[in-house]
Amino acid sequence: VQLVESGGGLVQPGGSLRLSCVASGFTFSDYAMMWVRQAPGKGLEWVAGIFSDGSTSYYSDSAKNRFATSRDNAKNTLYLQMNALKPEDTAVYFCAARAGRLAPFLLEWDYRGQGTQVTVSS
Repeated sequence: VQLVESGGGLVQPGGSLRLSCVASGFTFSDYAMMWVRQAPGKGLEWVAGIFSDGSTSYYSDSAKNRFATSRDNAKNTLYLQMNALKPEDTAVYFCAARAGRLAPFLLEWDYRGQGTQVTVSS
C-alpha cells in the first residue's frame, strides 16, 4: 500500500497550491479519503474529507470556503485545491484512507502517506 503526496512548496500569502495524492496497493474507490496536516510544534489537524464515490465532502472551519477536495477514482488520485493561503496554513499535509464510510473530523485511518510540506510566507 502506498499513498504519495505531491504539490507542496513555498507560496506567498494569498496564493494557491494544488496537492495530489496517488494511491496504490488497495482498491481506492472503496475508501473514503481525507487530508490532515501538522503544523510545526503542533498536533495533527483534520482538514478535509471526501466519500469514496466523491459525492460528498467535509471541511474543517479553517479550510471551509478556501480549500476544495476532489478525487478521480479512475486515476486513484485525491486532490486538495488550496486558495487564499495564510501563514497559519503552513504545515506538512498528509492524505489518508479509511475503509468504508468517511468519519468527518476524526483522525482515524487505515493508511496514511508520508506528507508534503506547504509553507506560506512572504
